[in-house]
Amino acid sequence: MKLKFLGTGTSHGVPVIGCTCEVCTSKNPKDSRFRSSVMVTTDENRKILIDCGPDFRQQMLINHEHNVDIALLTHEHNDHVIGLDDMRPLIFKSGKDMPLYCYQRVGHEVKNRFPYAFTDVRYPGAPAFDLHEIENKPFTVLDTEITPIEVIHYKITVFGYKFKNMAYITDANFISETEKKKLQNLDVLVLNCIRKFDPHPAHFILPDVIQLFQELKPKKLFLTHISHHLGLHDIEDKQLPAGMHLAYDGLEINF
Repeated sequence: MKLKFLGTGTSHGVPVIGCTCEVCTSKNPKDSRFRSSVMVTTDENRKILIDCGPDFRQQMLINHEHNVDIALLTHEHNDHVIGLDDMRPLIFKSGKDMPLYCYQRVGHEVKNRFPYAFTDVRYPGAPAFDLHEIENKPFTVLDTEITPIEVIHYKITVFGYKFKNMAYITDANFISETEKKKLQNLDVLVLNCIRKFDPHPAHFILPDVIQLFQELKPKKLFLTHISHHLGLHDIEDKQLPAGMHLAYDGLEINF
């Protein structure tokens, strides 16, 4: 299987509008970050999108991705769901409603933000979604077992997702001991890391991620959901402990 980072930035993206810091003005493409999303390609070449934010259209075009078979949603914040309307060309091409897998709470929010996708009589150009409510237990879709990982993001529960021996977690500031058991000794772990210093009420910062790396002992850990406060990619990546890396848009990982 393969994971491709379509976006590795926070809700603001990088560069941030109006900011002239060294990260936001960097010419290195690794310092330019779309809102966080990944594409998982299964062994049978089926496409599983995790989150669909405001940069979805550009992410698909830039990465030459032409299809999404299903989408997994981590939670309902706009930087993770507001791009769903841009799935319309894929829905029209397939002739089928786009399957979305998420918490019941997240499904309700999707219906509230895209009511025109769920009316009995839809406008001909409207998207159409097939909502599947999932719980914190493994499920199988596209011949692939997916294990949700329940984490806390400020005061709400968010799902990360585990495939084989790889787990992807974004928008978290707490993982319970029960959920950590699912994350022990992975080949690849992806965790959000918003900045180097100053505790954040809803996101891990670098010392938190280093502590989890030492505790969970994955072979490789990649940082995502990165803000401009984390620093320049080429400098900060070299200063991380061995086995830890800054993810960047377009990076592919086999697992």
